[in-house]
Amino acid sequence: MFKTLFSLPRTVWLIGLISFVNDAASEMLYPLMPLYLVTVLMAGPKALGLIEGIAEASSSIFKLVSGVIVDRTKKTKPWIVIGYLLAGIGRPLIAFASSWFWVLCIRFTDRLGKGLRTSPRDALLAESVPPNQRGITFGLHRSMDNAGAVLGPLIAAFLLSWNVPLKDIFLWAIVPAFVTVSLSLCLREPSAEKRIVVPAFSWSMQGLPPEFRRYILAAGIFALANSSDMFLLLRARELGVPQEQIPLLWAAISLITTLFGTPLSALSDRFKRQHFILIAWLAFTFFYVAMSFSGLSITMLFGLFAIYGLFKAATEGVEKALVADLASKGMAGTAFGWFNLVSGFMLLPASLIFGWLYESVSPQSAFLFSGSCAALAVFLLAFWVFSGPETQNPRQQ
Repeated sequence: MFKTLFSLPRTVWLIGLISFVNDAASEMLYPLMPLYLVTVLMAGPKALGLIEGIAEASSSIFKLVSGVIVDRTKKTKPWIVIGYLLAGIGRPLIAFASSWFWVLCIRFTDRLGKGLRTSPRDALLAESVPPNQRGITFGLHRSMDNAGAVLGPLIAAFLLSWNVPLKDIFLWAIVPAFVTVSLSLCLREPSAEKRIVVPAFSWSMQGLPPEFRRYILAAGIFALANSSDMFLLLRARELGVPQEQIPLLWAAISLITTLFGTPLSALSDRFKRQHFILIAWLAFTFFYVAMSFSGLSITMLFGLFAIYGLFKAATEGVEKALVADLASKGMAGTAFGWFNLVSGFMLLPASLIFGWLYESVSPQSAFLFSGSCAALAVFLLAFWVFSGPETQNPRQQ
């Protein structure tokens, strides 16, 4: 694995470094958002669900737009640069927000940047390596991304321990934003001879195989279960995790994902990727059902969050590698656009439903709802998505 890892192209490592720096900034602020909304802006779970749902759903629309345009123009770098620039501008502005509505607007700007850059970045990664290296490539990218997610909360915890105001922590996000944009300007487009021209724009799934369409439906149902992770941090706080340990808990999840993401994704280059995803979705179902119980000890909570970290490690890179495997030639951007659109857009109803159940009914009902949706997605993936002619392993293509 290590020989293959260090032989990956410069573009793969550079994109990984960009994601490391960007996620360090993002995850430095992410676990603080529920605290900032509740303690400073006096907003509740419903407002949190609305903010995260609208921001992520809007982002998903632009993931499809940028993906389809990239397939036509064959230019990925401009979208990646603009995407990181918008995110870098938006995050520090949270320090000046006077209400949750302004936080919503700023989060929209941040997620707009994510929407513009994600599908072009994924397409650039897929086109930079042969099919039998997609798993390790996307796994490395997600591991470096999550390594930044380890560093970010640790920085946040350190600043909180020194009694730095929440607003000042948001302002510090301008530094990694400058570094991220500078690094993205160094990216190179793939050579023209490796690219296949798509004759016209297509905003539909026309030209994509049936297995891909069925997988997108199952992934959409699973996304309905996967509401904003901020609810997990809010639940952990309610179950007794001290405020200063919340960033550390989130850092622990990212550390597990960092350590296991690359090796698990690399294994998927040798075995069927859908098996990895199926097992991970089962672990997610168990995690959400378990989180519905009250009276969980701190030790049990950290154990459950470790399972959640393994779920992320086994899916983040592998899911995208599977999308690249299923995509028709010359339609990687469109395929990633649809995958990102469906999985991201479903966060709006997922977060709204979860937030409403959490506040108006009970936290238990919210977590059981997500567990039920995940169980349905597991059933579809196991017995329906690949029920037609068997999809080839990428090593055999």
